[in-house]
Amino acid sequence: MKKKIVAIFFVFLTLFTVTTATFIFANNGTEIVAEAAVLKTGSSGTQVKTLQTKLKSWGYYFSSVDGIFGSKTKTAVIYFQRVNGLTQDGIVGAKTAASLGMSLSSTSTSSSSSGYSSADVYLLAKLVYAEARGEPYTGQVAVAAVVLNRVKSSLFPNTISGVIYEPYAFTCVSDGQINYAPNDTAKKAAQDAMNGWDPSNGCIYYYNPATATSTWMKKRPVLLVIGNHAFTL
Repeated sequence: MKKKIVAIFFVFLTLFTVTTATFIFANNGTEIVAEAAVLKTGSSGTQVKTLQTKLKSWGYYFSSVDGIFGSKTKTAVIYFQRVNGLTQDGIVGAKTAASLGMSLSSTSTSSSSSGYSSADVYLLAKLVYAEARGEPYTGQVAVAAVVLNRVKSSLFPNTISGVIYEPYAFTCVSDGQINYAPNDTAKKAAQDAMNGWDPSNGCIYYYNPATATSTWMKKRPVLLVIGNHAFTL
């Protein structure tokens, strides 16, 4: 009888050990997936290189682009977060990634035939909302189109995030309104522009004549006016 009890206990202990090990493995797997969705100290690879390249081109990062998330990269991320009104934790999570125009997971892949990612769409929508939320819908699409026209132009960075965060390019980045959550109208305007609608007819600049202070901008020939914005080349 005692041998049977010992045998049963041994089987139970073995099953418990296997089950516990499986549970720990599952937890570790979950943590690995979670960690894959952020960039932080110790991360490395292509996405870190992309992060460093963006931060360096915008004047936040001053070291080499080596694909290793070290202390200097963390400092640059905190600098970017501080300037853009984000939580200053030095970790590139969902909100910081969206502001950078980056996709950190395989689920954030291209959302349209244009090849832009969902992060690009969201960042462009944020720009539209911040710069043109009081404008007619056509004017909102035109603002989004200006950004895309700059991406295509050799005069500007070749990514949406690069164009938007280029120093002094957009007032909403300077005053922090780029961090406002876009409404559905702004999201639709961004998507329509990405799908090929360009009410600006190829323009790469726009401004409000009533509030603009740049004499250089005001000297450029105006091609059309939509709402409060004048669009120019």
